[in-house]
Amino acid sequence: MNYWKKVPLAVSCSVIFPLVLVIISKTLVSCILLAFWLVAVLYYVFKAMDKQLEEQRRQTQQRMEDTAISVLNHHRHDWMNDLQVLYGYIRLGKNDKSIQTVERIKDRMTEESKISKLGVPSLIFYLQSYRISGSLVVLSVEVEDGLRLDTLISPEDGEMLTGTIADTVRAYQFSNRSSWGEIRHLLIRFGQDQGDVIVRFEGERVASESEAWSNLYTMKQGTKVIAEPPATGDALIQFRVTCGI
Repeated sequence: MNYWKKVPLAVSCSVIFPLVLVIISKTLVSCILLAFWLVAVLYYVFKAMDKQLEEQRRQTQQRMEDTAISVLNHHRHDWMNDLQVLYGYIRLGKNDKSIQTVERIKDRMTEESKISKLGVPSLIFYLQSYRISGSLVVLSVEVEDGLRLDTLISPEDGEMLTGTIADTVRAYQFSNRSSWGEIRHLLIRFGQDQGDVIVRFEGERVASESEAWSNLYTMKQGTKVIAEPPATGDALIQFRVTCGI
């Protein structure tokens, strides 16, 4: 990749030679040579840039495909574990445990269905792929019934909201960490309030001196994603997005 970054620059610098020839000789032939040289250089540079962009697109697509495959494998592994547990309870005749397992599977299916209908591809991808990230923060998501963000906010605001959520999860992960390997839980609630989209975070209390956490209130100033004090005592922080496409 570095090679293809350097080649267009070297080719562009080669224009100096015919340019010097034109300045020295000042003949028609040298001017024609310079014109052809410029056309050739521009053609080569554009071809090299296209090849570089194509390689970047290919790598991006490959990373997304690898992540999608990992997500599918992770979900398949989770379902197999749940089915094995359910099968074990059925064989042992533990009907109460079997019912609890079925209800847990049902709740997870409902949660994943609501996430998939949020309508912001980058947000859906982030939430669905988070489980394979290896993070020590266990993320749970609750979505208000019927909530579709794509009908309430613009795609640009949706992308901004996705970035805000990722920043908040990251800030929570590195705040109040008493020891390495400690598992922490964080709940994200999506809902509406007075026509606005509300995203509320609930989890363990975060120290007020945490710089990463306090920055969440300032770095979004001037945007449509507004950080505000939580409306309930259980919440750590919440973000409000004014609806309007």
